[in-house]
Amino acid sequence: MSAAPSTTPEPLDPSRPGDVAAPPESAPAAAAAGITGQADTTAGAETAAQADDATQAAGRTAGELARAAERTAAALLGPPARTRLGDVVPAPERVEPDATANYLLTADTVIRASADPAAVAVAGQLAALLRPATGYPLPVTDTATPVPAGGIALDLTGEAALGAEGYRFDITTDGVRIAAGTAAGLHHGIQTLRQLLPAAVENASPVAERWILPGGSILDRPRYPHRGAMLDVARHFFGVTDVLRVIDHLARYKLNRLHLHLTDDQGWRIAIDSWPRLATVGGAGAVGDASGGYYTQADYRRIVAYAADRHIAVIPEIDLPGHTHAALTAYGELAPDGIAPPPYTGTDVGFSYVDPANERTYDFVADVLGEIAALTPGRWLHIGGDEAFKVPAEVYAGFVERVQHIVAGLDRDVIGWHQIAPAAHADRRILQWWGTTGEDPVTAEAVRRGARLILSPGNHAYLDMKYAPDTPIGHDWAGLIDVRRAYDWDPASHLAGVPAEAVLGVEAPLWTESVTTLAEIEFMLFPRLPAIAELGWSPRSTHDWDSFRERLAGHGPRWATAGIAYHRSPELPWPQPATPIPAPRSPAVNHSGEPPVRPGATPGRG
Repeated sequence: MSAAPSTTPEPLDPSRPGDVAAPPESAPAAAAAGITGQADTTAGAETAAQADDATQAAGRTAGELARAAERTAAALLGPPARTRLGDVVPAPERVEPDATANYLLTADTVIRASADPAAVAVAGQLAALLRPATGYPLPVTDTATPVPAGGIALDLTGEAALGAEGYRFDITTDGVRIAAGTAAGLHHGIQTLRQLLPAAVENASPVAERWILPGGSILDRPRYPHRGAMLDVARHFFGVTDVLRVIDHLARYKLNRLHLHLTDDQGWRIAIDSWPRLATVGGAGAVGDASGGYYTQADYRRIVAYAADRHIAVIPEIDLPGHTHAALTAYGELAPDGIAPPPYTGTDVGFSYVDPANERTYDFVADVLGEIAALTPGRWLHIGGDEAFKVPAEVYAGFVERVQHIVAGLDRDVIGWHQIAPAAHADRRILQWWGTTGEDPVTAEAVRRGARLILSPGNHAYLDMKYAPDTPIGHDWAGLIDVRRAYDWDPASHLAGVPAEAVLGVEAPLWTESVTTLAEIEFMLFPRLPAIAELGWSPRSTHDWDSFRERLAGHGPRWATAGIAYHRSPELPWPQPATPIPAPRSPAVNHSGEPPVRPGATPGRG
């Protein structure tokens, strides 16, 4: 659960076919997806039958062999790959470079996927990633036994040793093979392929470039099953397109959970049919009198589906019993005094709560969580539970226990901030720990009673903390978090009294009291988010700051090319000149006196 399998399977033969049980897509569906069909087993068969035995066995025509030889010569005689096989972030479990086996992507390259809709979908995503910058057609075909044959093969093998998200990656002069037991593993593999190409691959239009992949093989599996980030959309609201872009950022670094903090004192951000004023009234405002907003249920379904296509599960949070001022503004009957308070746009915490003594409160909780569960296919519902300072401890524990029971009745697993630890244990209960000391006997006791942990230590993983004293946005209550501080800790041993096997993984929260635009979100995420991603994915044996800082710095040109705002941390040896960084709308400005923006973008929500 908290470590990679103890056995290490042998590297796969790039030409060995995988076992695929699912049938191919229907012809109409394949045509709609831009798939050419069984090209390498039908149209090419008659030509192959006239070739020699070796050609026939490989399913290659003489022309295809000639092009393969030309590609091999070009890769060997041309300049070396700009990226090394070991430059990947997060660091893979095992890397075996072969400098004689570089592969050159060309206009003739074909992507061949296992005849399974999930594998074909990943192949389509790979083509969509590569087509804009390369200008190549990169047709996608499906086949029962995908082999590179001069192109790229995505082989859904069903190999149990690779687990739910692992993959193998083999690069030779004759092509690329990514093998995985699941579509999620294939998807992680194509993110590695993306990183191994030149940074110019992030361009939105064709560029002149030699698209060389460094030769060798990679074996890669995640350390932890939970690797996530949290986005607070309650303090400031961010529209659907902003959230989709954040999902893309998570996918780049093999994160698999998006925790959405949907409700707080300043705003309620999800429409609930049975309590409609929660969104229309409770969602109207934001911190500092900024404009509010909320997601319709169709909006939320779009976010969930987009994330699922990238093998990311959305975890919705409805914060209870505190952080509920926006809900009380919409429905005063839930307040302890029965009176709806005026909207709140400040940033204080701990003053609001729904009435635990009112049975109508539990109707509200059951209705809201029921609708959220119906919209969310994942296993988890996050119930918050933090900073309910005005609720007596025994009353608070009773409230949490009733809400845990409601979640269990929805066939979901409950997650709560670690403040819910004193409440009675519920099956499969997960605590999200955000402390700063490494000592928490109450949480350790909850683990002994069966709880499992997601680690989000405030002084290492909270991405709303400033990088340095002069960082123009963010907080410092948990300390300053530079890139090394985000990277240099071990989830398995971080919390005293908690065994490694109780840790499900890591999550990086981004609270948005001072974050108001997409550019500002990106500035706070990068370059720290990849640090948390490496802690969650890579084996502990690969953990090395000097290696990480070198690998991560090489991603600066990729972010700049993709128009991603980021902090040029002085800790990293960046290979390119400085680019602008975002600043709050007012009053802070950068040292030049001009408000910086996301590279290639217009200031604002985007």
